[in-house]
Amino acid sequence: MSSLLLMLLPIIIIQFILMIVALIDLVKIPQTNGPKWLWAIVIVFANILGPIIYFIFGRKQV
Repeated sequence: MSSLLLMLLPIIIIQFILMIVALIDLVKIPQTNGPKWLWAIVIVFANILGPIIYFIFGRKQV
């Protein structure tokens, strides 16, 4: 069990950091493609893909 946890730990850390960075960016950015509350749900509940989807599609291009 502990070896499985040690293997998953880097993925969990990367997922957590990516989620925090995406949420900070979501709060700071003035406009997004769609409502911010929806992007917050996607970031938090779509695991590792949510923040990636937000950075690709959610940020409004200037």
